[in-house]
Amino acid sequence: MVSGAGRLVEVLSAHGVEVVFGLPGVHNLPVWEALRESPIRLVGVRHEQTAVYAADGYARATGRLGVAVVTTGPGAANCLGATGEAMASGSPVLVIATDIPSHLRRPGEYRGVLHETRDQRAMFLPVVKGGWTLRHPLDLGTYTDNAAHLATTAPQGPVYLGIPTDHLTADTGPWHKIPENPQVTPPLDAALDLIATAHRPLIWAGGGAQRAQAGPAIAELADRLDAPILTTYAAKGLVNHSHIVHGPVHLPEIGALWDEADLVIGIGSDFDGMMTQNWLQPAPPKLLSINVDTIRNYPPDVTLRGDARTVTEALVKALDHRPPNGTAQRVQDLNKIAQQAIAQDEPQVKGLLKALEGHRVVADMCIAGYWIGGFHRVTRPRTLAYPVGWGTLGFGFPAALGAALTGRTIAVCGDGGFLFACGDLATAAQEHLPVTVVLVDDGGYGMLRYDQVQAGHPAHGVDLHTPDFAALARSFGVESSTVDGFGTDFTERLTHCTTTDGPNVLVVKAALKPPVNTSPRWYRKVRT
Repeated sequence: MVSGAGRLVEVLSAHGVEVVFGLPGVHNLPVWEALRESPIRLVGVRHEQTAVYAADGYARATGRLGVAVVTTGPGAANCLGATGEAMASGSPVLVIATDIPSHLRRPGEYRGVLHETRDQRAMFLPVVKGGWTLRHPLDLGTYTDNAAHLATTAPQGPVYLGIPTDHLTADTGPWHKIPENPQVTPPLDAALDLIATAHRPLIWAGGGAQRAQAGPAIAELADRLDAPILTTYAAKGLVNHSHIVHGPVHLPEIGALWDEADLVIGIGSDFDGMMTQNWLQPAPPKLLSINVDTIRNYPPDVTLRGDARTVTEALVKALDHRPPNGTAQRVQDLNKIAQQAIAQDEPQVKGLLKALEGHRVVADMCIAGYWIGGFHRVTRPRTLAYPVGWGTLGFGFPAALGAALTGRTIAVCGDGGFLFACGDLATAAQEHLPVTVVLVDDGGYGMLRYDQVQAGHPAHGVDLHTPDFAALARSFGVESSTVDGFGTDFTERLTHCTTTDGPNVLVVKAALKPPVNTSPRWYRKVRT
């Protein structure tokens, strides 16, 4: 027989898991012992929220299952914010938390067992795709397989698995891996009819297209239709093509593509509020949706339900090439307008964005991060991670720890958000992770300060007492330096940081104006 912890690790290995992020506790130590004897790398973190953020960052960078293992009660509760971000962003993350010993639990009673909650699984249900608490150790392999399969099956998302601590040392039974379902292409006739009557089609690609690796098919669709491509934050880098617009739809000149389109082809997108200015973009005359789910934010005229890549490939094969109609030139002009908008609106940002080109970037919810989400030119899939769902402050640095397992990663954080997880500088140092933190220090919550000023109020409660960040990093054994602004010194220091081994921190003293893709500056307004 195999112990529960051993079976857990066996099933994770069968799903291709190579790394687990976690924090030990008295209840989950058998998992640590099983991992010690396995080929799976254990990255120990300093806060449970970091474990899930790091698993999320790893999943976004690789497209594979991210796994976080935490302990019972407060350890599990600490994960909820990060799990909610994974849910809203469609990240395949498996959160494994121990629960109190099964023989000490009494249904309907709270007894005061160490780390006990009345219903730990219930805490997670609003922020996961699905969740279970194991009832019998013989089922541990099957439940773990089900959970991993559910997290990685489109539409992807986080899954919770609760395991009573005594089940980790108990004998377990056999399990059988769930077979993969073949991809089925829906009938295309109605979609082809929509396309045939469209003169100004627009392709709108979202995170589902990124997760399905639909980039080459979308590029070919753009060629066939001579259509421009707009990508959401989650789809940045999906397509490197002459028809891709490298700027936000929140810029009026780019938003005009939506207004002028007589057909929008939405691929792997649910048209969320962040991208549509809370649905102030008018409903398109015709909408074709390619998605694993039915979208509701804009009612589609035709829905092709299925894998974004499989369906788009089938659609491309059924279409002839349309003659070019000037789309490439218009997109080129729009990309120039986006660059001009940066120079006119916030000249400092140009140096930041230029220096980041070609790198894997994880952005936090901060003003620099908003500029990156809107205007950073991303040319490779899965090389930008942005908290597109919940918009959780403090995402950037811990998520970058997971992404850094794939290679050098730059985390762009504000001074406020970085302090959420600064203790995990210890993780970066101990694991010798190739992560560079670009820490933009404006002395507080710059976005909220801007909101108060715009509303005509004096800044209050948004200016922060911050540490000497460079000295803080050095106290963890992490190389660090400080520059003023995003000029030549910044570029030279960042080049040094990204060409050395291990972690480092580059503090940038700078205050930036928020970009047009932040809600106070949306150009579409509610009519009164």
